[in-house]
Amino acid sequence: MAAGPEMSVAGELFLEFALLSFVAFGGATALLPEMHRVVVDNHHWLDDTTFTHLYAIAQAAPGPNVLVVTLIGWEVAGLAGALAATLAMCLPMSILIYLLIDRWESFSGKRWQQAVSLGVAPLAVGLVFSGATLIATSASLGWAAWLLLAATVVANLRTKLHPLWFIAVGAVLGLLGLV
Repeated sequence: MAAGPEMSVAGELFLEFALLSFVAFGGATALLPEMHRVVVDNHHWLDDTTFTHLYAIAQAAPGPNVLVVTLIGWEVAGLAGALAATLAMCLPMSILIYLLIDRWESFSGKRWQQAVSLGVAPLAVGLVFSGATLIATSASLGWAAWLLLAATVVANLRTKLHPLWFIAVGAVLGLLGLV
């Protein structure tokens, strides 16, 4: 009897994330603002803090960035929610691409195909940037954290340091209570 409402929520998760999967240019991270709108603002399944924490856990864990979707599903509706959200994010677009890839390749070199390919890149960058902005504002960062964010961006653009060094520095500063 208790599984009824959970399956209903899992079904809603599947529908919401299936729709999102069709605009996932740049991966799941690019969809963070829309995921936030659906999960936090529309359905009230999560609050801002939990959403941000799930994103942080997903980024800290090894694997694809779609892990955030699995964690959201798990938090909202347990195992059924995790499976529903993950399948919804991966399956519909995978099927569509499988069915259309031969057609797409037949248009190789056509002007409109090149235009579409070129147009998707800035779209993906803009979506990822809006996701980063959402996470930064949801995290309620203080001035020290904003300073660390700016220093990380500058250092990342000017050096070839591995991102794990930036994570380590942030972790140490957090442990020391400086951010």
